[in-house]
Amino acid sequence: MPHRSTSSTTSPPTSSDAAIRLASIKDHMDSSTPTVFSSDNVPQAPEDPLFGLMAAYRKDTFDKKVDLGIGAYRDNNAKPWVLPVVKQMLMAYLRHSQADDRLRKDPNLNHEYLPIAGLPEFTSAAQKLMLGADSPAIKDKRVVSFQTISGTGAVHLGALFLSKFYPRPSSQPIYFSSPTWANHNQIFSNVHLPIKTYPYFSPSTKGLDFAGMKAAIQSAPEGSIMLLHACAHNPTGVDPTRDQWIELSKIIRQKKHFPFFDCAYQGFASGDLERDAWAVRYFIEQGFEMCIAQSFAKNFGLYGERAGAFHFVTGAGSDAQNTIARIGSQLAILQRSEISNPPAYGARIASLVLNDPELFKLWEDNLRTMSGRIKDMRTALRENLEKLDTPGSWKHITEQIGMFSFTGLTEAQVGKMRQEAHVYMTKNGRISMAGLNTGNVEYVAKAINKVVTETSST
Repeated sequence: MPHRSTSSTTSPPTSSDAAIRLASIKDHMDSSTPTVFSSDNVPQAPEDPLFGLMAAYRKDTFDKKVDLGIGAYRDNNAKPWVLPVVKQMLMAYLRHSQADDRLRKDPNLNHEYLPIAGLPEFTSAAQKLMLGADSPAIKDKRVVSFQTISGTGAVHLGALFLSKFYPRPSSQPIYFSSPTWANHNQIFSNVHLPIKTYPYFSPSTKGLDFAGMKAAIQSAPEGSIMLLHACAHNPTGVDPTRDQWIELSKIIRQKKHFPFFDCAYQGFASGDLERDAWAVRYFIEQGFEMCIAQSFAKNFGLYGERAGAFHFVTGAGSDAQNTIARIGSQLAILQRSEISNPPAYGARIASLVLNDPELFKLWEDNLRTMSGRIKDMRTALRENLEKLDTPGSWKHITEQIGMFSFTGLTEAQVGKMRQEAHVYMTKNGRISMAGLNTGNVEYVAKAINKVVTETSST
């Protein structure tokens, strides 16, 4: 059979063909449906200040740059520190090492969904850690706990519940300290709870404005929600004393306010788990109905695993168990619609440590290591500043507690330090003490001294 050519005899495209094609594309584009999400409806949101600061630091090529912005622990070499107790669990989990193979041998280990409320052995251990094993609320079975997406998820779950169920006949607001963790504003605004603030930090003393705090809580509408930092206040590092907590509890009870504790630094603040939980436990002993957000990011170093817990404690009474059952049922519905089921990995690691006496002791040692190094950096920074005769008093550096310190530096001074010394911190003068180490603390002190000296003399 003769061969038939399949080659095309079509002429190559001409300029007029191209023009027709372009006109067709233009007509198509002109006739396409415009978005309903215009800039009027969806304005461009500002970049998160902290994550923007982190991005700027990473781009900086200066060899002596210092990151004092990030709220995560760093060792003396400015490196992330995997807690030895967590590393032991990781080795067993990932490599089946001889360190501890309980995870591998656990017949119940799988990748199935956790219950809506989370890993039971984790939430019960977290509950005892926060409230105390001998807590009257636990004994009376009037507390319910949910595993959450770290502390942020715990605050959000509590905010969502309160916005939906807390009686607010006079549209009572939620009160934050001024200043507070920036995300508090976003979380509670998103659930449409009105926000007000109470004075907290005194710029003149760089300590607690206790008189202003008391007066604001006293004058707040009866039945307002009071958000309280349980320990290591973020961003100031300033905490009430025990006597001040007792005085605050009396005012809160008198005004029938609802306390909401946010606890992100238990054990990390002082190195003592019991001490850091004192305020929460005292309020429970006084019979308050309250809720608590608990994070395991800082004290376990499980930043990316998002392990946290939310606890709701109802008041003592004959119907307390029925009340907490109803509250738990509604929290389950909210959790189901938000995340359905919490992630298992971080909770399993924390659960093994919290429920094993030997591992728990090792964890306590790790906590003392972290808090101890931060205390050492506080002392070193203050000593260097005083050695340089830096204008002003710097005793607040060692009087404050936890990861952060409110230095008292102005926004202009912060900007000048970043520009000239490549030292990065939030514009309100908050520094992460974990960003300091023996290799950079003198450099940072000299940078602070320079900017304070120059600006105080003008």
